[in-house]
Amino acid sequence: MRRVTWILAIVIGLAAVLAGCGSKDAGSVVKDLNNMTSKLESYKGTGKMVLNTGEHPQEYQVEVWYQNPHFYRISLTNENKDIKQIVLRNDDGVFVLTPHLNKSFRFQSDWPDNQGQVYLFQTLAQSIVNDNERQFVDEDSAYVFDVTAKYQNNGNLKRQKIWLDKKNLAPKHVEVSDENSKVIVKLDFTQFEFGSKFDKNAFDMQRNMTTSNMNSLSLTPDENVLGDEKANTEEKDKTGAGKPDESKKDGTRPSVSPIPSSTPGTKNSSTDPKGTDQGKTERGKNNSDSEKKDKDGKQTSESGKDRSFGIIEPAYIPQGVEKSGISDFKYGEEKAILVRYKGKFNYNIVEVRPQAQAVAVLPGELVDLGFTLGVLTGKEQRTLNWTYQGVDFKLSTSDMPKEEMIKVAMSVLGEGGK
Repeated sequence: MRRVTWILAIVIGLAAVLAGCGSKDAGSVVKDLNNMTSKLESYKGTGKMVLNTGEHPQEYQVEVWYQNPHFYRISLTNENKDIKQIVLRNDDGVFVLTPHLNKSFRFQSDWPDNQGQVYLFQTLAQSIVNDNERQFVDEDSAYVFDVTAKYQNNGNLKRQKIWLDKKNLAPKHVEVSDENSKVIVKLDFTQFEFGSKFDKNAFDMQRNMTTSNMNSLSLTPDENVLGDEKANTEEKDKTGAGKPDESKKDGTRPSVSPIPSSTPGTKNSSTDPKGTDQGKTERGKNNSDSEKKDKDGKQTSESGKDRSFGIIEPAYIPQGVEKSGISDFKYGEEKAILVRYKGKFNYNIVEVRPQAQAVAVLPGELVDLGFTLGVLTGKEQRTLNWTYQGVDFKLSTSDMPKEEMIKVAMSVLGEGGK
């Protein structure tokens, strides 16, 4: 009898230990997430994001940094198209930087506080905490939540599944779907750590624009940034690639605002400029780009300063809408292309590859396009501005819903010049 009692006691004790060390329920995880976000100081994550918004999936390498209270640095790199953009928030505002084109523009905004991004821990955690109808699954190494996706500027995203690491609740995998359960955004984190330490200049706009190798940005105050840059320069000298831009040696500030300056909703952004229909237009380009074209053996103009850029047409056209015409025209001092659409919705898309950049703070509403941020201006006549592959786009309309404007803009991803 004593032996049986002793065995039962052992079994009960082991059960209690296993229960204490076992998985948590949804309520416990939600409570922990709430506590974590309220005390969050910093984190750093890297991963791969796939966007299914155009005709073909586009893959981006993502790096995200956060430091309390409102410092963010998000790097998005598409290696296939040699595109890199950095979204930066610091005390001076919100910046979208394209370092290899020496282009940047700035917003006065509280982004991402009221909008959210799929690669930010706060956004994912709050979507779980705020959804009282959340679905929960306990897997071997992860807690999986299926919740409503509430992205203020993209109503096309309806639900998201989030995989959290059981060890520290760090995000491992995210899938965001539309109303038809099609996965639009897929994000895999390969690394995510809380409590990261950053150099005091890690979120500085000038440093992010002028550092030749973005990976040389210091994560900790003890790292020698100059040493890293020297090593990178020596390595690049061996291959003859990656030589620094002479304009950056003298401390010249990079230009700001790639979006052509115009009053939001003005006539020139919506009327049909005069011009002849053409498939492509010639325009200026900088010397470094010209040299690259020459080395690659591709055709350049006699002056080496002009090149053609093909029309980048969105893959998505709303039902009941058709393309009605294409024209070349002058946008200020730049050559531009106007593509017109008519039908259920009527809208124009202006494409321009500007050379001269004016310092400007862009007013309007920030819009998440997945691969970059856009800005929406105007009320009755609305214009969505964004940049892709060095081309600035302006989509203007008076009757198309914002959700449709975003779908059109996101569908240029992966499209090439025609």
